[in-house]
Amino acid sequence: MKKQVMGVTIECVQGDIAKQPDADAIVNAANAWLKPGGGVAGAIHRAAGPGLEEECRPLAPIKPGEAVITGGHNLPNRHVIHCLGPVYGVDKPEPKFLALCYTNALKLADEHKLTSIAFPAISTGIFGYPVQEAAKIAIQTVIDVIPTLDNVKLIRFVLYSPEDFKIHCDLLDQLVQ
Repeated sequence: MKKQVMGVTIECVQGDIAKQPDADAIVNAANAWLKPGGGVAGAIHRAAGPGLEEECRPLAPIKPGEAVITGGHNLPNRHVIHCLGPVYGVDKPEPKFLALCYTNALKLADEHKLTSIAFPAISTGIFGYPVQEAAKIAIQTVIDVIPTLDNVKLIRFVLYSPEDFKIHCDLLDQLVQ
């Protein structure tokens, strides 16, 4: 599923965030200490190799909504942008912090003159954010930030499960006519 907003392509694909060779940057749904973990963070750190954790160490800790950028190491991507999404029911206000993740990641990508970025469904795994609610915030935030971007021309949502993929596609179709 692909849609155009002001010359920027927003797309949803089903797959593995660590296997997006045509994206300049992938986004890590990170923990505060930017360490390998389960889910997205674990997959990205395993694929990137130990150099990623080493580069992350002095950048941690980060707060909910914050984003930092590192090299891609053994990934096919030039960069990894690490965002700390909110823990649902804990980090209030959750919608604000989740929107900040997408906003700050896009701003970092644009500042580094990157043309493409791939996002996972931030905070929807172990952090417990309901997928439907998180997807609506993610897609709406991306749409809202697009007019401020100079370099980013492709924004991809990479969804691991068929259910998450369908939710994101349906919302993208509703929000972008």
